[in-house]
Amino acid sequence: MTETQGFVAGVLLLIAVFVYTFWPENSFASQRQKTRLDYLLERKDQLYENLRDLNFEFKAGKYPEEDFKAQREQLENETARLLAEIEHLQQA
Repeated sequence: MTETQGFVAGVLLLIAVFVYTFWPENSFASQRQKTRLDYLLERKDQLYENLRDLNFEFKAGKYPEEDFKAQREQLENETARLLAEIEHLQQA
């Protein structure tokens, strides 16, 4: 391969990588926008996971009972508000 052929191959590769990277289908802007309901459903899953983790860590002895109860109450209250908003949005 001559130096000119190597240069041409490198330029073609550079163009191919540039087109692949910036082609509109690969753009984050073309992705579907999350709705408020999508966000709330993801948050619900996270809160349930946090409650499971909290219970596990309490049973493992990592939390004093007072802290466990306060943290659990806070997570349960947040989950209740979130579930009420999810129900409201699903009915609308």
